[in-house]
Amino acid sequence: MFNQPISDENFTLFAAHKYQNPACASEEEFYEDLNRVKYIKRLFFRFDNTGELKVRLLLNHIIILTNVFGNEGATRILFHKSEEKYYGYIKTFLKYLNALPTKIPELELDIIALDHRIDTSLKELT
Repeated sequence: MFNQPISDENFTLFAAHKYQNPACASEEEFYEDLNRVKYIKRLFFRFDNTGELKVRLLLNHIIILTNVFGNEGATRILFHKSEEKYYGYIKTFLKYLNALPTKIPELELDIIALDHRIDTSLKELT
């Protein structure tokens, strides 16, 4: 199921299908996890405008997304809900976490370039 690209119409169904949180007690908790994408986008926006990169906070949000939606689900959700200018940022974080699938139906991951500034910041963590 869901080998076709995600659309705005089937997005919530896709996210619910991929959601794997046995501790989830309510629909509200599902949407709280899904809202992490908004926080990630805000942090990317801040990075674009101020140059301030909150690496650890971004890693925490992305790790939680991959934990509850799986690598493929989190990747597809992040790319679907983000502007194209953030694709390199997303790919760089997912690659660092070894959570980047080889292929998704929405776009060709191979043509997205890693962001060297983020890559450098992530390498400084190890």
